[in-house]
Amino acid sequence: MTRRALPQPAREDIRVEAVLQALGEPVRLQIIRALADAPDGIACGEIELPVTASTRAHHLRILREAGVLTTHTEGTRRISSLRRDDLDALYPGLLSGILTARR
Repeated sequence: MTRRALPQPAREDIRVEAVLQALGEPVRLQIIRALADAPDGIACGEIELPVTASTRAHHLRILREAGVLTTHTEGTRRISSLRRDDLDALYPGLLSGILTARR
């Protein structure tokens, strides 16, 4: 099966301003919490969200373009996972703090 990564910033191009802006939306926080529990990634449609498919795709794109997650295709499926290593290297404690914050 062919895997193809979707466009995303390189580690050195991830900016804290973009990350914080991307995470400043409740649905996107819900997405990263789901991905935090799935180190191998989750197919985009399997993440339980209270939004339409097109809105889900929009939120996932914003997170990917900010460098928060990575997405690749496997056949017709898009699999997303957190860029935990990149974010922890650039901004130590940021992701852990967000994931453990009170909801």
